[in-house]
Amino acid sequence: MTTSGISRRGALRMFGIGALGVAGAGALGACAPSGAGTSSNGGDTKSKNFDFTSWSLNEEAAKPSIEKIIAAWEKDKGSKVRAVSYPYNEYLSQLTLKLGGGGTTGAVHLDIAWLAAVAQMGKLADLSSVALKGGYTNVALDSGMYDGKQYGLPWNTGSIGVIANSKLLEKAGIKKHPTTIEEFEDSLRELKGLGGGVVPYAAATKVAQLKDIFPWMQTFGCTLLEDSKVTIGDDASIDAVTWYKKLHDEKLIAADVDRFDARALFGQGKAAFYDDAIIGKGVTAAQSKDKTLADAMQPMKRPVLRSGDTPQALLWGGVIAIVKGKGQDAATEFALHTTSDRATTTEYFASRALPPSTTAGLADPKVAQDTFTTEWTEKITDTATGSPFWQFAQNAQIEEAVAKQVQAVLVGKSKPKDAMKKAAEEVTDLIRR
Repeated sequence: MTTSGISRRGALRMFGIGALGVAGAGALGACAPSGAGTSSNGGDTKSKNFDFTSWSLNEEAAKPSIEKIIAAWEKDKGSKVRAVSYPYNEYLSQLTLKLGGGGTTGAVHLDIAWLAAVAQMGKLADLSSVALKGGYTNVALDSGMYDGKQYGLPWNTGSIGVIANSKLLEKAGIKKHPTTIEEFEDSLRELKGLGGGVVPYAAATKVAQLKDIFPWMQTFGCTLLEDSKVTIGDDASIDAVTWYKKLHDEKLIAADVDRFDARALFGQGKAAFYDDAIIGKGVTAAQSKDKTLADAMQPMKRPVLRSGDTPQALLWGGVIAIVKGKGQDAATEFALHTTSDRATTTEYFASRALPPSTTAGLADPKVAQDTFTTEWTEKITDTATGSPFWQFAQNAQIEEAVAKQVQAVLVGKSKPKDAMKKAAEEVTDLIRR
């Protein structure tokens, strides 16, 4: 990822950390004592105790696995790790506010889409030399880099794609995954005919997750951003949103659905398709009363507009970054262990179905022999790309601006052409700040 002339002050302003926050950060640096074991903010870098902040600690399915890693580390190192969490949809804003005010230390779990914005705050340690010890794959390493530096150690690297429920497909007489938009629509109508409250495609329709529209825009031919110019508002993006509205009006997708709602519907056997990361299998199957659901979950290539087109998917993953200051050294060691120790990553995979980001971890039989993971990599991650908007500190605002316009179309408050024109204007304004 690369920056586009966005200053640190601009990144702080984006998150509501104004002049006082910037001045406060500078004051902390000015008051910091010099000498070994300290950093610019006065924190003891040699402290064995540190914080670990992660949204996954707020999720029922993920929390036990991470707490187990933390407990093992504390026992082995004789240290104390304070676990901190915020809900995913609030995580970035909460984290950046705390980080800007000096209230966050230690290790922090970051979505790869947030790395650029957080790195621009100037609070993260450069882990370039540490990363060389992990045995990470090149793709994984790239996910933790910003502006030529390694700010994150890759914990997992994958993609967001479509998951299908083979039980419902079979019940509807659908013998193979649809490969084109036309075939996909036909399949959705067949599934709707099952009745019983089935939502054929549990697509995102709430603002919080409506960034899922981007791969569909790309499917219809919109590049989103090209030569620093926003291309949302072109015919392809309008066609994509018009199509999404058609699915909504025909009740082939449902209103007010986010990722968590989609997982719940899928877990109840009420949805045949939904978008998720590879983590979806583990999370959704664990929440479902149907203990055979995991066997019915299949990775599916996103349908294309025309045969021969490249299926679209969004790169997805998480890294662990380190905040400069208190506990920095121990937190770095913890991050390296958590993301690269083979026994730890294999056990984490067994409990959460998240593939390791190291060559050795991926080669472990427990990982390599998992059909779902292998198929996901081949069908979805293979053609996945990062968002062109990740390079901007305003990425979250960009996604929200587009999402609100798409939702306005879905609820009948705006026409696709008008909404995409407005979205383009808002996004253009955001990236020029």
